[in-house]
Amino acid sequence: MKFFEKTVVALAHCDLPCGVYDPAQAKLEAQSVKAAMEKYAASTDADFKSRAVAVKEERSEMVKHHLWVLWTDYFKPNHFEAYPQLHVLFNEATKLAGAGGTKGTNDVAVAEKLLAKIEEISEIFWATKKA
Repeated sequence: MKFFEKTVVALAHCDLPCGVYDPAQAKLEAQSVKAAMEKYAASTDADFKSRAVAVKEERSEMVKHHLWVLWTDYFKPNHFEAYPQLHVLFNEATKLAGAGGTKGTNDVAVAEKLLAKIEEISEIFWATKKA
C-alpha cells in the first residue's frame, strides 16, 4: 500500500541544510553572463550569437537562484537589522539578473552593474561571517 501513498518532494539549496553559503557562486555566474555578452558582441556568426544568448540567459537565471538562496536561507533578521539596505540590494540585484536586466539585453554595462551589486552583497556577507 505504501507504493500508492503520496510523496512530498522538497527542493532546497541543501537537504541538510549544509550551512555552506558564498556569494562567489552568484559572482561566477554573473561573470559568465558578462563574458557571453562580450563574445556575442564580438561575433558575426548568427549560430554562435544564438548560443551566447542562450548561455547568458541560463547563467542569469542561475545568478538569481544563488542570490535567492543567500537572501532567503543565509541572511537572518539580525542581518537585516544591521544592514537595512539588504532587502533593496537583493531586489535590485535579482532584477538586474532578470528580464529587465541581463536576460533582456546584451549590454555589458548591465552585467557590470549586476557584478557591482553582487560585490556589495558579498561585502555585507563577509562582514556578517566575522561578527
